[in-house]
Amino acid sequence: MRFYKQVAVSVCVLAIGSAAWLFLAPGGRAVLVSYGILDAPAAGGGGGRPAGGFSGGGIQVVSAPVTTGTVNDELTAIGSGEAIRSVTVLPEESGTITELLITSGDTVAQGDTIAVLDDREQVLARDLAQVALESATRQAEVNRRIKSAISDLEVYNAEIDQRSAELDLKSAELALSRRRIVAPIDGVAGIVGVNVGDYVTTSSEIVTIDDRSSILVDFPVPERFATAVRSGAPVEASLVSAPQQVFEGEVQAVDNRIDAASRTFMVRARLDNDDDALRAGMSFDVSMRFPGDVYPAVDPLAIQWDSNGAYVWQLVDGQSTKTRVRIIQRDPDVVLVDAGLDENDLVIIEGIQRLREGASVTDIANGAGAGGVAETAS
Repeated sequence: MRFYKQVAVSVCVLAIGSAAWLFLAPGGRAVLVSYGILDAPAAGGGGGRPAGGFSGGGIQVVSAPVTTGTVNDELTAIGSGEAIRSVTVLPEESGTITELLITSGDTVAQGDTIAVLDDREQVLARDLAQVALESATRQAEVNRRIKSAISDLEVYNAEIDQRSAELDLKSAELALSRRRIVAPIDGVAGIVGVNVGDYVTTSSEIVTIDDRSSILVDFPVPERFATAVRSGAPVEASLVSAPQQVFEGEVQAVDNRIDAASRTFMVRARLDNDDDALRAGMSFDVSMRFPGDVYPAVDPLAIQWDSNGAYVWQLVDGQSTKTRVRIIQRDPDVVLVDAGLDENDLVIIEGIQRLREGASVTDIANGAGAGGVAETAS
C-alpha cells in the first residue's frame, strides 16, 4: 500500500473514533455545540437528543416490579409399611396337631379354628368332671331335703362340694378349649409353618395373620418439620417399585422425641387398603406438603453479588439504591428473597453495570427517570 493511502485510512479511522466519542461520551454533545457543529437544544427539551439519554437524563436502565411468591415446603422420605394389626399365632398348650383347617392365604375371622391338637386326655377329664358335678349336685339336693335330720354343717359341706365340682368342670372345659388354636383377629393367613402330626409347644409358630385393611407406614422426618407435622395431616405415598400409583392417607402418630444421631423423628402414616393392593413390608416414597411463607419475588437478572453477599438495585425517586437480599428460593423465572422490598417496588434488571449508589437513572421500560417514578398497577 502506498504511503498516501495509509495516511488516508488512518485519518478516516481517527475521524470515526472522534465522532463516536463526541456523540456517545458524557459531555460529547456539549463539545459539538460549543464548536458550532450541532445546534443547542431548544428550551424544555423539545429538540435534539431525547431526555433520558446518556446526557442530562441519567443512566438508562430497565426495571421490573417486585411481585410476591410462596415457598411451598415439601417433605419426601422413604418409609416401610406394616399391617395395621399383625399377630403370630402360638399354641396355648403343647401337643400333636390332629387337624389343620386353613391354608396359606386364607381369609380368617376372629375366633375361627386354625388347628386342633390331640384332645383325648382333655375330653376324658371333662367327662369325669361332669360326673363328679352330677354326684355333688345330687348329694347337695338330698342334704337340703333332710336338713332337719342332719346337721347344718353337712348341708353346708354338700353345697361346697357342688360348687367345687362346678369349678372343676369349667377348668376341664378350659383345658379342652385350649386344644383348639383359633384366630385372634380378622385378617389374612400367611405361610402355615406346621403340618398334621407335628408336635408343637407353646413357642412353636403356627401362622402369622395380618389385618391389612389399612397399612401403617413409618418414615423419618428431619427435625426442621417438628412443629409442622401433626396427627391427621394429609400424606401421599407411592410404592418405590411402582411409583405411578399414588395412595392417600393421613398422619396417625408422631414420635415424641428427636434422635440425636440422625436429627430426625419418626412419623407413622395410615393408608387405606380397601382394594388389598398393599402388603406389609413394602417400601413407600412418602411426601407431605406444607403451606409456606410469602416472600418478595424478583427477576433473576436483578440479583447481583459482591463481597458482602447478594443485593439488588432498587429504583427509588429516579435514583439507584442498593438493597441487600437473602435468597430463599431460586426458580427459573423468579427468585424469592428476604429483603425490605414491597410489592410493586421497582428493581433494575438491565443497565446495571454502570450503576452506583444514588446515581440518577432513567427507566426506559416504565417511563421513570431522574424526575419521577413510574406508576405501577396496584
